[in-house]
Parts: sequence; structure tokens; C-alpha cells
Amino acid sequence: MKPTLLVLAAGMGSRYGGLKQVDPLGPNGETIIDYSIFDAVRAGFGKVVYVVREYFLEQFKQTVEQKYSNVFCPDGQKLEFVFVTQELSKIPEGYSLNPERQKPWGTAHAVLMAADAINEPFVVINGDDFYGRESFEIAAKWCEKHQGGEGVYGIVGFELDHTLSESGGVSRGICHYDAEGHLTDVVEHLNIAKNAEGKVMGDNSITGETVVLNGKDLCSMNMWCFTPDYFKRSAVIFKSFLDANSQELKKEFYIPYAIDVMIREQGVNCDVLSTPAHWFGVTYKEDRPAVVEKFAALAAEGVYPSPLYK
Repeated sequence: MKPTLLVLAAGMGSRYGGLKQVDPLGPNGETIIDYSIFDAVRAGFGKVVYVVREYFLEQFKQTVEQKYSNVFCPDGQKLEFVFVTQELSKIPEGYSLNPERQKPWGTAHAVLMAADAINEPFVVINGDDFYGRESFEIAAKWCEKHQGGEGVYGIVGFELDHTLSESGGVSRGICHYDAEGHLTDVVEHLNIAKNAEGKVMGDNSITGETVVLNGKDLCSMNMWCFTPDYFKRSAVIFKSFLDANSQELKKEFYIPYAIDVMIREQGVNCDVLSTPAHWFGVTYKEDRPAVVEKFAALAAEGVYPSPLYK
């Protein structure tokens, strides 16, 4: 059974100033998602599930129908696409939300929207992040190994040095793991950037202290490997989250939070998988020219065909 790629594409892109998910960044107008799907198909994925907002659902559907109409998996089967929507009102029965809330419920809530669309191992990615071919190959191998499994998940960790932005400080979750390579926690650090001396500095979100970070440390870029039992576990945790936060305006239900609860309270293990790939994305609008340049270079070097899809 081929794994599924779950693309989180419901974000608004407030810092970027527009919908990053449809921004043409490649030499022939390709989006970042186009490259992720290309890499996923090469790695053996057979289905793509998009999580989008209702207001741009039709635009996404039309784009997919036009762009991927001739995309086939290596075994000759046509790549399958499914669309689900994330909205504030999509919460369990019996709960109400603050009518003034506008902020989405977060990445773990977005994943839950796909519960009825996925019955096989799957990989979660952000729609506005470039992860690289090696990362999808690593994730696909993990999914193949865990067919029919339960209670063991995975996170693809990127070296911190491979994820920094030249346009400003970034937030990254540093992965801590035990001797067996199982995740123990993810500690968020804010304002991560290199100082004048070339040291990577960041603010520990727990202590508030500015610390020197190791550029080789693995960090989370929201690339997760799950088996379908994740949905049931996460749904239970989401209800507990809503018990405490349903009337809040800004608190969000994030994947690292859900995983942390599963590790501490449900005996789940999460494998930390290291990728040599360089991440890049468009956190800020100022990042755009550099990303365009990188895709042009990858096409010129023959890493990707140009155009990506014909």
C-alpha cells in the first residue's frame, strides 16, 4: 500500500502578505507544493490529501485538475487527489467556540480534518516549505516499514543550519531524543539567527534565556510520519484541549503538543529521522527572491526537469 502525502495548505500567510501556497516560484511558475508532490511521487507516494480553507477550495481543485492531469506514479497508476477543509467551526459536537475567534485551531486540528480520507501510513508537510527529495525518500521508507503498525510515529528532523532564513529570525522546535532515537520533547526557540560572530543564537521559549545553539541540532519543520491510529489518539487529546481552551481567542492545537501528550500519557514512541536535505521556504516576503533563485539553480543543475510538469 502506497503512503499518502497530507499537505497542510490552509494557512493565511499573514507575514508573507498573501497565499504562499499558490505563489509561482519555479522557472515555469511552479509552486513549492508542486516540487513536494514531484518528490513524493518519485519516492513512492500514491495519494495527496490537501487541507485547505473553504474560500479557496474551488481554486485549488481547478489548479490541481489542470496541472496534475498527466501525473502518474512509477507503477503507472494515476496520482489520486483528495480535498478536505479546515474551518473554526469544525470541532466536536458539544463544544462551542468564542464568536470573536478568528485564528485557526492549529496544525494538529488541520491533520484531524483528513481522518476520513486516510487509511494508510501518511506523511504530513506544510504547503509552503521545500523539504528536498531525500526527506521524502526517508519518510516513504519509514511508512513502508510501519504498514499496519500502531503507536509508533516519526519526525523528519533537519539540521538547524539547513533551515535558517537570511531575511530575519525564525522560530524552530529543537528535537531532543533518547539513546534509541525516540523523541523526548520538542523545545521551541524564537528569534533564531546567526550573530556577527557566526554563532547561531535563539531564545528558549520555556526559560526566556538567549542561548547559543548547535547548528547540527535536529529541528522540526513539521514533517511527520504517522499511521492511521494517530487520528483516534489525536481526537481524544483535542477534546481535552477544547475543555480548557474552547473560548480562547489565540491558543492553537499543534502537532508537537499532541505528540508530547501521546509520548507522556499513551506510551507512544516517535522516531527521530535525520535528513541531509536543506529546507527553505517563504516565511517572509523578503525570502521570495532567494527561493526563486534556488529553484532556478536546481532546474539548471538538472535536479528537477523544467517545466516540472508537462
